[in-house]
Amino acid sequence: MAKYQERWGVVHIYASYNNTIIHITDLTGTETISKASGGMVVKSHRMESSPTAAMAAAKRAAETAKEKGITGIHVKIRAAGGHNHPSSPGPGAQAAIRALSRMGMRIGIIEDVTPMPHDGCRKKGGRRGRRV
Repeated sequence: MAKYQERWGVVHIYASYNNTIIHITDLTGTETISKASGGMVVKSHRMESSPTAAMAAAKRAAETAKEKGITGIHVKIRAAGGHNHPSSPGPGAQAAIRALSRMGMRIGIIEDVTPMPHDGCRKKGGRRGRRV
């Protein structure tokens, strides 16, 4: 009785408010297996960050990864972050994970890898902050 070989990969999801990028690598993160973005699957710029575009991009990336033998994935979600950008991921992050699991991929660890400042530079906006 031969049990099928399980191959794991890492899915790096970069979800900003302007686009969603899905990048599948091997476990070390050095070898790219497949990648897709919201801009590759929709025509208009305003749709790039939408959940629909993220699902289509995730589906495209997952199909390529499955052809190359990847069966399980660890997910790393990243928002723009840093010291002047939002730390919460864009609307496409959740939709992309849902699409990946629907494609039959086994999901291991879901991790947030948004860059966080350790109080380096001064934030923009002046002494009294941004007045809306």
